[in-house]
Amino acid sequence: MVTKLGLIGLTEGNGHPYSWGAIINGYNKDALAKANWDIIYNYVRKRDISEFGFDNIKISHVWTQDNIVSENLASAINAEHVVQNYMDMVDEVDAVIIARDDYENHLEMAKPFLEAGIKVLVDKPLTLDLSELIYFKNYLLNGQLMSVAGLRFAKELDDVKADIDSFGKLQTIHSSVIMDWEKYGIHIIDGVLGIINEKPKYIKYVSDGAGLYVVGFESGLTWTINTLGNSVKTFNIEIWSECKRATVEIQDNFSMFRRMLYRFVKLVEENKVIYNPENTLISIALLIAGKISRENDKKIILDELYSQLGIEG
Repeated sequence: MVTKLGLIGLTEGNGHPYSWGAIINGYNKDALAKANWDIIYNYVRKRDISEFGFDNIKISHVWTQDNIVSENLASAINAEHVVQNYMDMVDEVDAVIIARDDYENHLEMAKPFLEAGIKVLVDKPLTLDLSELIYFKNYLLNGQLMSVAGLRFAKELDDVKADIDSFGKLQTIHSSVIMDWEKYGIHIIDGVLGIINEKPKYIKYVSDGAGLYVVGFESGLTWTINTLGNSVKTFNIEIWSECKRATVEIQDNFSMFRRMLYRFVKLVEENKVIYNPENTLISIALLIAGKISRENDKKIILDELYSQLGIEG
């Protein structure tokens, strides 16, 4: 029996319904070429057929706010059904992917499915509201909700993760990401926190020039995050330690998305949690704290947020 997924999209500048849908269902070359997502079309057409699809699970239903887009999306990713209201999926699918990065609407869209006992994958960032994060917490921890940036699973970080013990004491990390803190900060947050085994202690917004944030840790490690706005695409991480240095430029979107979706598929089909849901709470707490720091021009100590979330600081 095939497990049925619902797919909800689309937001401006975010083609995840097409890229994630193609990874799960395969794709129709002609329909995808007409979708005006050339970046996605160009990287999926270069992948081997063996890299598409998962056993016994398919996206069967799609919804976007534009019926013409919905029809094109369904054709592009070989989905059978277009629904007129995403709520129509509640009784039709086994799990749902909300492939939209408008975090302001995530709670409203996810809530009916979560409260119906349906597993949900929500595009990042999950939220920038602490009260919403507290609502989501139990669903995250009990394995009904997943929300994580694909960059946490980037192939380019594999060597660093495998050899991190050989670095010795980490001294500083510098990172840069395109666009703004609210929507793109979570990429680099999940990428870096996926490397190190330590919770951030504080965050301070420093400069408007390059959207510079400084994150500190109990160990003395300092991490800078530059949000570059409308710049050349970059997801860059540089690490310095007592013994080594490493520079990583992350470019392989397909592989990081497939690795993330693999984890969601395992969650849906086997109820296996092969990631740490508490990491989402930590990452979003840092994202929220960074926004507060910028808006109030002060250093934010994360202990209070951790306490409200029931996380040990």
